[in-house]
Amino acid sequence: MTRNGWILFGLMGVIWGLPYLMIKVAVGGVSVPMIVFARTAIGAAVLLPLALRRIDWDVLRGHWKPILAFAATEIIVPWYLLSDAERVLSSSMTGLLVAAVPTIGALLVSLRGERLAAKQWIGLAVGFGGVALLAGPNLSGGDAWAIVEVMLVVVGYAIAPVIAARKLQEVPGLVLATVSLGVAAIIYLPAAIVTWPRRMPSQDVLFALGGLAVVCTAIAFLLFFRLIREVGPSKALVITYVNPLVAVVAGVLLLDEQLTTVTVVAFVLILGGSVLATSHAKQRVPVPT
Repeated sequence: MTRNGWILFGLMGVIWGLPYLMIKVAVGGVSVPMIVFARTAIGAAVLLPLALRRIDWDVLRGHWKPILAFAATEIIVPWYLLSDAERVLSSSMTGLLVAAVPTIGALLVSLRGERLAAKQWIGLAVGFGGVALLAGPNLSGGDAWAIVEVMLVVVGYAIAPVIAARKLQEVPGLVLATVSLGVAAIIYLPAAIVTWPRRMPSQDVLFALGGLAVVCTAIAFLLFFRLIREVGPSKALVITYVNPLVAVVAGVLLLDEQLTTVTVVAFVLILGGSVLATSHAKQRVPVPT
């Protein structure tokens, strides 16, 4: 890997690990629809000038159904569920649960009829064991639904790249990201207006919203596409294994979240299971959270 590749890899590893922290801060000051709207609207506005010259309107019209499906499974539904879940769950736990995306992706591969090796089945078992260890003690009261929400996010994040790879190869990644963000912003605009805060949110909340929209969405997409060009999609996938570590460290250091033995063991199981489950499998490119 080149020096630029390593730099981009490091930046993306950090950037994709920070949304959980920022969402946790934001939900303390504004509504969930407001968070999703701010993130998608600002992100789309930043990317639009760069995407305009690459847009082929005929291609977009011909692929509008898979584009909507991608937007729904990657942004529209997951970003709402993720934000709503973090009203209850810690940012570090959320980040670790989302780390099961490669494991779910491997499971979907098997459900489509593709045979998995023994090592991959072991990886599935180990990964799900880590999720059960982490989520088990929280499956009571309001925490149970929050856990379900995050797992639905995981399923969406596993499905979206499949849609992009199979149905949207003619649509440039930057255009796909911009259009998906724009569609999500339009959908969430009415709910954002209805739940618009009556008073100015705190500075921390505003910084969190700005960070989510500009850094973790717009800049993340731009850097990600550069990383793909620099190192290829297979190596870019490894970022998936770095993000949860960043999420845990950020939550512990900045939000005083607890780092327990269970968290550490679950982290090892989920990440280890993901590595095994996706070994020798067809590599799919992840997209920003």
